[in-house]
Amino acid sequence: MHPAPVREATRLSEVTPQQWKSGLAAWLGWLFDGLELHLYTLVATPLVVQLLGAVNSSDPAVKEKSAYIQAAFLIGWAVGGAFFGRLGDLLGRSRALALTVLTYALCTGLCAFSQTWWQLMLFRFVAALGIGGEWAVGASLLAETWPRAWRPWLAAVLQSGVNLGILFAAAVVWGLSHILPPGHERYVFLVGVLPALLVFWIRRQVPEPEAWAQVATTIKPGVRELFRGSIARVTWHTSMVCALSLSAWWLFVFWHPQHLRKLLAAEGAAPGAITSRVTAAFFVMIAVSIVGNYFAGWLAQKLDNRRAIVILFAGLFAGMAGAFLVPRGFGELAWFWVPLVGFFSGVFGLFTMYLPPLFPVLLRTTGAGFCYNIGRLAAAAASIVFGWAAPVGDFRTALLASSLLALTATVWAWWLPEESAAP
Repeated sequence: MHPAPVREATRLSEVTPQQWKSGLAAWLGWLFDGLELHLYTLVATPLVVQLLGAVNSSDPAVKEKSAYIQAAFLIGWAVGGAFFGRLGDLLGRSRALALTVLTYALCTGLCAFSQTWWQLMLFRFVAALGIGGEWAVGASLLAETWPRAWRPWLAAVLQSGVNLGILFAAAVVWGLSHILPPGHERYVFLVGVLPALLVFWIRRQVPEPEAWAQVATTIKPGVRELFRGSIARVTWHTSMVCALSLSAWWLFVFWHPQHLRKLLAAEGAAPGAITSRVTAAFFVMIAVSIVGNYFAGWLAQKLDNRRAIVILFAGLFAGMAGAFLVPRGFGELAWFWVPLVGFFSGVFGLFTMYLPPLFPVLLRTTGAGFCYNIGRLAAAAASIVFGWAAPVGDFRTALLASSLLALTATVWAWWLPEESAAP
């Protein structure tokens, strides 16, 4: 039996209540994804210094343990994408979405009670399971309920939800930094419990998509089907592109603030001023990223997803290489080059609507979750290597080297499958 076609609404007034509910559930899930993602990024250095009892952030152990925690988070993201992606195909999109939100909300809150660096690493790992799973499940939910022609703009709206969540995280950290006394950065994680309230609404109001419901009782294909026949080519090529590009992006996102902190410290800035200025730079980058999301959607509509991805990856490489090719001051990096990289990061939003339809319905969240989130494993390994290398070299050289991953992703993206070739 073939699933009924999605209603092809051409105006917002024609969007059905089910489509609105699924869209809102996915968007809120992504908004809180962004919040949970970057609460740690923004307080990583002072929190790890506190947990280790280190003298200051220049202690090599701080960089090393920060890298381990970030690597554990990325590994959890990858495992969660595969695990909850599989649950999305077996249990349904709505049920799996609720489970992912509950997982990352509760475990982010537990980070506030960490007493050692390895406890923080454990809580971040489990929280990442839910964040990785939410991407695959939420993306498939929208791909199955909203019209195909709207997908580039849906991708931009979803990715903007992540960006707004990141801005929310930056606002929370900035606001609490003026309320909490020094050494209490851990309590920002309690804000991460809020998304748990979303679970009750999802379970009551968001129905399963017809595309999944109509085939849910049939025999479900095993995971091994991802590596057989025509599907295997889709799996391997998309996995490689995601691994390369996400490694480049996450190395940039996590380590460029540390580079900016180092530059400001060298200028003699006070610790409080350093945090405030780095947070402001982060705000600017994410604000520009939102513009980049819609540019990516526009480009995908004009060309197609594959060609848009190639062009945007090339821009990502150019921005990263330009930022770190020569020594630059804080102002030049923070107000031009870093936002430029953020603009081209809109490319990652395109994968939201591009990947799920490449796979059959009962392998959709499994395939999308595996291919996109497998990149987190590569990024985790890269984070550990970076953590080893940074203390003996300098951040600028290592960040410049990471731009080569974006260049390799640009080349590899030429072999991504066309959407018309989706099985």
